[in-house]
Amino acid sequence: MFVPIFLQIFKIRSDLLPITLSSEALINSHFIFDFKEINIDTSPYLSVDWEQYKCSCIQHHLTEQADLHENEGFPDSLCMENTAIYQKFFTDDEIDFKELENQLSLEVITVSAIMQKPGNIIPWHRDIFYQITKKFPSRKEEKVRANMFLTDWENGQFLQFDDEVITHWKKNTGYMFNDQVLHLSSNAGLKNKITLQVSGFY
Repeated sequence: MFVPIFLQIFKIRSDLLPITLSSEALINSHFIFDFKEINIDTSPYLSVDWEQYKCSCIQHHLTEQADLHENEGFPDSLCMENTAIYQKFFTDDEIDFKELENQLSLEVITVSAIMQKPGNIIPWHRDIFYQITKKFPSRKEEKVRANMFLTDWENGQFLQFDDEVITHWKKNTGYMFNDQVLHLSSNAGLKNKITLQVSGFY
């Protein structure tokens, strides 16, 4: 049984990070903490022409997350129409990866923004860091993802990490977690929810 590690961070800077565990010690542990006041220019992520980036992770849920629904089966009510996301990946020519690295204290490998329209969910899952593992199959450091909110919370929007439901967030805050943390995302509100995903090695 994995025990959650919750670390409160009041401002993300490398000199303020209260984490003393090594990357090796975090491997196969249950790793999640929240962060506040990331100071970056978010305009590139909010000005995306979203319609050309529509996709769904439903196929990944069916194949790579099969253990999560092996007993009850995968609900046939979940489909492209209600699990759609709009996800754009950014290159280091488009945005400053080093700025994100300095503020999040991780080696940034991929950066993407996701827009979730009202009426859509990302079902219960864990992140497997496919792009990172594909690019660096032999690296053993802990892979993590920082999920930062690019817009303030609106009614009907929520995330859930394990058994904790997250609401009432402020933009430029978020959570960092590894592949042991089960989570979901839902937009049952009336406005788009936009988040930034910064993934790499802790």
